[in-house]
Amino acid sequence: MSKNSDRHVPDSVLDENNDEIKWEVKPDSMLIQKQEDDVGNDSSATTQGPMIKLIVSYLHGPTRHEVHVPAQSTFGDIKNALAQKTGLEPKDQRLMFRGKEKEDEEHLHMAGVKDRSKILLLEDTASKVRKLEEMRKSDQIAKASEAVAEVRAEVDKISERVAALEVAVDGGTKVEEKEFLVSIELLMKQLLKLDSIEAEGEAKLQRKAEVRRVQKFVEKLDNLKARNSNPYSNSSNSVSVTTKL
Repeated sequence: MSKNSDRHVPDSVLDENNDEIKWEVKPDSMLIQKQEDDVGNDSSATTQGPMIKLIVSYLHGPTRHEVHVPAQSTFGDIKNALAQKTGLEPKDQRLMFRGKEKEDEEHLHMAGVKDRSKILLLEDTASKVRKLEEMRKSDQIAKASEAVAEVRAEVDKISERVAALEVAVDGGTKVEEKEFLVSIELLMKQLLKLDSIEAEGEAKLQRKAEVRRVQKFVEKLDNLKARNSNPYSNSSNSVSVTTKL
């Protein structure tokens, strides 16, 4: 047996830069420098303890979620994990453990959270209000779009009447003035309907486009009426030109 085997080996020494070098002895008595864990590698599961399973349930409702996180994670880490499962943003979540709401930076092990611990999930009140407001707006937009579509269908029918009057005037046929007035009145009624529609977002753009469309038809009818009353018209016969609405 070598005499060196009985020699005392220091646990560490200082190098020329006064940095500590740690040593360890392998089973075959070989002396090597001890390797430190690389803190830069992806070893968060090791540094944060073993993985634990948590049961997260809503305060009101049967839905439950299982979340697997390192034992020394924070409640903020749980929120990030729940966001993927619930679709609820971390800022909109509130977590309760043992009757107390926990802050994002609090660590699980410090709060007494262990494997299979149960945590309650609540949706933030502001988030609920925001969602209700979004639902209200969405419903309002849908109703407004439907109302605009109904007006559009009526205007489509009136446009056929306008087209028939245009053909008559362009052909030199004298049209009774009441035909223009009736058409204009029908269009004005549709403008009033559009004005009464409370719209936001896309529905507001649809309403605006339909208002412009109706106004253009009114302008066209005014122009046709003026041309029809021209005393130099090629025809002196007065006829009634109508379309089925």
